[in-house]
Amino acid sequence: MGNILKVSSKSNPNSVAGAIAGSIREQGTTEIQAVGAAALNQAIKAIAIARGYVAPSGVNLVFVPSFTDIVINNENRTAIKLEIGPRKTR
Repeated sequence: MGNILKVSSKSNPNSVAGAIAGSIREQGTTEIQAVGAAALNQAIKAIAIARGYVAPSGVNLVFVPSFTDIVINNENRTAIKLEIGPRKTR
């Protein structure tokens, strides 16, 4: 898996989209972690924007959501993990 991008409710979707596109171009995949509905909203917007960034090069992005346990300020939290990569052609 590529690098892990942590998205908050205050994250700029355009900036996150650029990071997603760069990671996809360099490593082929990336992962986003988000805690809370507002952070997940920003993450989903960023993925939609990133699709537009990589589509001209023939890449169609998809993501797989799951849960993961993380530690924030010595407190266990549950985050949504979005694994992002190119759609496999059949």
